[in-house]
Amino acid sequence: MSGEEPRVPRVLIVDDHPLFREGLKAALESTRGALVVAEAETGGEVAGAVDLHRPDVVVMDLSLPDISGIEATRRLTASHPGLPVLMLTMSDDDGDLLAALRAGARGYVVKGAGSEEVLHALRTVAAGGAVIGSDLAARLSALLSGGHRRGAEAFFPTLTAREVEVLELIARGHDNRRIARELVLSEKTVRNHVTHVFEKLQVTSRAEAVARARDAGLGAED
Repeated sequence: MSGEEPRVPRVLIVDDHPLFREGLKAALESTRGALVVAEAETGGEVAGAVDLHRPDVVVMDLSLPDISGIEATRRLTASHPGLPVLMLTMSDDDGDLLAALRAGARGYVVKGAGSEEVLHALRTVAAGGAVIGSDLAARLSALLSGGHRRGAEAFFPTLTAREVEVLELIARGHDNRRIARELVLSEKTVRNHVTHVFEKLQVTSRAEAVARARDAGLGAED
């Protein structure tokens, strides 16, 4: 039994570019380091592919034609807890990195990384570990050391610093009157900020705004 080779991870690739999927599959299987058991082009196909093919790890692109890879990851980690997701994407944006990790991704690697780095990341997350691409790790450390509000500003790049402050207080359950007192603003100004936050986040209620804020790490008392 000691002479047996370690189990090869079974992989589901989620990416809407057929040529990229084909190239990634060839790269992973050329060294017999992984076995691609299924492919999906959209986020909506992921759950069915997982149920049918039982992969050990899902390699997920960020940009999909129906929903984002972040939302697909969030749904997958809710419906299949414990199934690791490795984000493999063109985006090296700090906000996308934080959003993916908060959605439950175990790893994040930028496309263009060498096949050995991708395979190492895949094996690491399949074994229960976590991995960030070498070009992102230092930036993530600096981002996290800057505190949760700085991270939220990266998470919501369209919001101003003041709007992030307002969103944080919304996430703490404060009404407009209390927000106005805390920030020394008029209630009318606070209402305007809240309206802008809702528009930028594309939400229609405080409950939705709170959910988005808490995904970004806002709402906890200092």
